Amino acid sequence: MVSCKGISFILFLFAGSYFGSIFMLGPILPLMIIKLSWYRWISSRFVAMWLTLPVALLETMFGVKVVITGDGFVPGERSIIIMNHRTRVDWLFLWSYLMRYSYLRLEKICLKYSVKGIPGFGWAMQAAAFIFVHRKWKDDKSHFEDMIDYFCDIHEPIQLLIFPEGTDLTENNKALSNDFAEKNGLQKYEYVLHPRTTGFTFVVDRLRKGKNLDAIHDITVAYPYSITQTEKDFLLGHFPKEIHFHVRRYPVDTLPTAKEDLQLWCHKRWEEKEEMLRSFYQGEKNFRFTGQSTAPPCKSELRVSVVKLLSILYWTVFLFAVCLLICLYSPVWWYFIVSNVFFVLQGKIFGGLEIIELRCHRFLHKYPHLNSRKNE
Repeated sequence: MVSCKGISFILFLFAGSYFGSIFMLGPILPLMIIKLSWYRWISSRFVAMWLTLPVALLETMFGVKVVITGDGFVPGERSIIIMNHRTRVDWLFLWSYLMRYSYLRLEKICLKYSVKGIPGFGWAMQAAAFIFVHRKWKDDKSHFEDMIDYFCDIHEPIQLLIFPEGTDLTENNKALSNDFAEKNGLQKYEYVLHPRTTGFTFVVDRLRKGKNLDAIHDITVAYPYSITQTEKDFLLGHFPKEIHFHVRRYPVDTLPTAKEDLQLWCHKRWEEKEEMLRSFYQGEKNFRFTGQSTAPPCKSELRVSVVKLLSILYWTVFLFAVCLLICLYSPVWWYFIVSNVFFVLQGKIFGGLEIIELRCHRFLHKYPHLNSRKNE
């Protein structure tokens, strides 16, 4: 049965991303032409403000407990985050970790292309310059290359989340993974899928060459009691009671340089995940058996609690205010209508805000004297 709390959660998140895209991100879009670096700086922080909202709702409304062990992040460092894809919404739960250990404004996600066109959510992700993929390497390689080169060119520190498994762990996907393992003489897994390493090795190599990579953070996520497999579970009010993250940090200078060795390195991490998760679920349902203590966060729980409180307060007031303005003032109403039309059309004509941003960067790179004049 559909849950009132679950519906409230989805509606609050949707309304925040939808109206935030129009009334927070919309007005700064001209900065792409005027001063691209300002646009990237402001848009990253606006999106990060929204990313605090799911964390606040999950932990305050639903009492979700987050347990973190292993290595900590160096705040602000540039990294690739690799994580097992237990559910379709692992990426959303990861924000609870990043809010404590890093900066949400640095996060970029590699996610499926179909999400891009969703009003609100997709628009905000375009503005955040997330990397949308079709899951076909021949179609995705050039876009990966363009986006990563752009981040390197503008010296944008990023923490790029990649799911090497490519999809979430379901019985059907596990069967496909085991068929692959049997055909290739590999171990069959119960708690993870065999990773696809082509995209992973490409991204590592590209970021390393662009001098925009400090480390890889290998995160293993587990849900000891209840699992929220899909977005539909939110509507039904099925939220995890606890989420456990175990983190291992690998400095970039410790990684193999050859492509084949890096592929083997990734496969080795997944072998370790399988063993860790087996011990987790068959044992005491925690990662403390590794002998590593809980990593100290870079933000205190008091500070995190304040951020969560302010996030709920801000987005509640913001949503009430914009709805009131739309109803009372016709100029705001017309801006709202025009903005909706723009966001839809730009996606169909140009392919998304991040594509427009790339084209603006290329234009300014080709004609640098125009950018220098603007700086004057």
